[in-house]
Amino acid sequence: MKSILKYNYLFLLTLFFSFSACEDDLNIEPNTALSEFDFLNNPENAINLVNGVYNKQLDYNMYSFSWIGITSITSDDADKGSTTTDTGTDKHKMDNLTFDATDISFNDVWEGRYAGIYRANNALFYLEQLTIEANLKNRLIGEVKFLRALYYFDLVRCFGGVPLVTSKIDINDTETINQVVFNRKSKEETYTVIETDLLDAIERLPLKSQYSPNDLGRATKGAAQALLAKAYLYQTKWQLAYEMSGNVINSGQYFLLADYAKVWREAGENGSESIYEVQASLTNGLRDYTNVQGPRGTPDLGWGFNTPSLNLVNSYPAGDLRRAGTVMFVPSTLWDGFLAPISWNNPRYNYKAYQSQIAESWNGDKGNTAKNLRILKYSDILLIRAESAFQLGFSGEAKDRLNELRTRAGLPLYTNVDLSIVLNERRWEMAMEHDRWFDLVRTGQAQSKMALDGKTFITGKHEFFPIPSDQIVASGGRLIQNPGY
Repeated sequence: MKSILKYNYLFLLTLFFSFSACEDDLNIEPNTALSEFDFLNNPENAINLVNGVYNKQLDYNMYSFSWIGITSITSDDADKGSTTTDTGTDKHKMDNLTFDATDISFNDVWEGRYAGIYRANNALFYLEQLTIEANLKNRLIGEVKFLRALYYFDLVRCFGGVPLVTSKIDINDTETINQVVFNRKSKEETYTVIETDLLDAIERLPLKSQYSPNDLGRATKGAAQALLAKAYLYQTKWQLAYEMSGNVINSGQYFLLADYAKVWREAGENGSESIYEVQASLTNGLRDYTNVQGPRGTPDLGWGFNTPSLNLVNSYPAGDLRRAGTVMFVPSTLWDGFLAPISWNNPRYNYKAYQSQIAESWNGDKGNTAKNLRILKYSDILLIRAESAFQLGFSGEAKDRLNELRTRAGLPLYTNVDLSIVLNERRWEMAMEHDRWFDLVRTGQAQSKMALDGKTFITGKHEFFPIPSDQIVASGGRLIQNPGY
């Protein structure tokens, strides 16, 4: 899968996306050398289309600085890091919860996801017209629907209800653009689209074990089930979350890695714990994810942002192996033998984002690395199963799932659990993985936990981030701002 992402893809521009392209883009526009007729009569273009939807995940405005800022630096798991004078444009505001609608991070996240959604919609449109073997077409449609659901899941967690664009848009159709592209729907309607896409994807996609080695990393039935379980969890649909996470567990496709610290290393990529990862390669890497969080100073390995907080470090129980697998302490000797020197600017860095230049695939480009980004993991599913089980009154089931994680963490097993235990285990297992802020908001802990971290969470405002002001302007004021902004 890391190699197939290098294929060309279809990318048509619309009014509501940033005007961006790259040399790998395959533009089908009037007066171009490749006609739409030629395109539709080449079955190989079906895979190229779908690869383009995956490829978007590697871009800077998807999982890089802005995503790190609004999902991690905002939370009590992380601090801004870097230096006092380097704000990262708006990352100091993320850290202090003083952000507003003009901050670039929100616009990046919005534009990145909608660019991905637009690629997905175009892929689905052309897949229906391409002459292609039926089973392959069915699978590719499932892959695209999974990806579209993933992009909408990011959007609904960040902004609440958003415009729901689920078909190819004619850039000259102003009326449709005003009614669809610039018209926010409710949070509930957004989740309905996510659920519909994922239920369809589940029916179309194969199990992980049914893919050939060359296709490892593509969306699977388990990935669609896992994301749907998570979407149900966010909506407190406990029974559905319990059942869907159980489908993943009972599939026999996934298992915990023995060593927690290896989950985010190259050795753990696409392993037994992996349900879905963004696939990166030396020639088509993940833009600036590791660079943003790499140690800053001498020797310089990155920008030094998103450093684990003392709040997080001090929260772990004694002997928890997850602490050492999550937090890079300075000074220390790293897992690859590299010495983390006192000359680095910060006392801690995100170990999960560390890209070894001496023991992993490396091309000398810190801004374009081959490190995969974990999106869905089996441990997350165990936590979803535990939380939904507890909410349904199945405390024994919750205890058993958490104890699977406790065993790997080197900790004593629980004999009884309560909700605070379930949520603490989620924090320790998923630390620095871009879920903490959303978990605090959805569980109603945000105000109290932020106060303990010296931050002021404003109830009625901070449950959602602001709709980017650039988008409101582009819509002619049709997009409605979230409360408090």
